[in-house]
Amino acid sequence: MEKTIKCRDVGFDCDGVIKASSEEEALKMAAEHAKSVHGLTEITPEVVEKIKSVMT
Repeated sequence: MEKTIKCRDVGFDCDGVIKASSEEEALKMAAEHAKSVHGLTEITPEVVEKIKSVMT
């Protein structure tokens, strides 16, 4: 089942949308996006939980 994460739903002023075939892949892609686009140096467990809470 495809998973979707809208960056704006996580709290960023960003129109980025991640679509992946699994939750694991979506989380990996979201971490890469957060580091490269938003400059996050660490993806904390709290950030992961926030992402999971908005993932559809």
